[in-house]
Amino acid sequence: MTLGHKHTCFAGLALALALFSSACQTDRAFRDGYEEQSAENKRLREERAQLKGDLRDLAYQKESMEHALAEANAKLLEAPHRDTSANAKQFPELDAAGVGYGLRDGEMVLTMSSDVTFSSGKAELSKTGRAALTSVAKALTREYPNAEYWIVGHTDTDPINKAKFETNRDLSIARAMAVLHYLVEETGVPDEQCMVAGWSMYRPVSAGSGKENKSKNRRVEIVVRKSPK
Repeated sequence: MTLGHKHTCFAGLALALALFSSACQTDRAFRDGYEEQSAENKRLREERAQLKGDLRDLAYQKESMEHALAEANAKLLEAPHRDTSANAKQFPELDAAGVGYGLRDGEMVLTMSSDVTFSSGKAELSKTGRAALTSVAKALTREYPNAEYWIVGHTDTDPINKAKFETNRDLSIARAMAVLHYLVEETGVPDEQCMVAGWSMYRPVSAGSGKENKSKNRRVEIVVRKSPK
């Protein structure tokens, strides 16, 4: 083998070694990058699992707090106290119509269950509801002719599914408005003495989730308040 041939062989061998070394370095860098990416992916998965756990805990805490709030509201806004003393006002026509009444914080509150006044998810007064409101109007104009009548709609916590209303808030306001229209247009109660509000599900009188408790929360109240005039 001539000197030229030896030089060529050495040069080829050096090139091969250089290429092999470069390939090894590239492979090592690839493995290092892959391992780093795998570690990062593992960290992200663990972080995501932790966040999911935190969200579940927060949802549970939110549900517990909402339940506690509902119970507190129910105690604060408990059903009006029925005064049974000899001097207490009695309304036989309201008793006959299924309208509840009593004092709350010194104010007379008339309570009409939506089971009597409205069909489920609707704001059109039923026949029994119209009859009950006729009795209500007579009692209001006779006993409290110069008072303000705060007409307040309430619902239960069930979400709106098939009704035309988007939210329970909309339903509570619509029912209060239906009561207002009937009292003003059909019985002659002065419109200027009426105020309308819708509390949706946020002022329950019963914190339970049973059928009977929900029925108590679906109602329209008329709070009789002294006129500031």
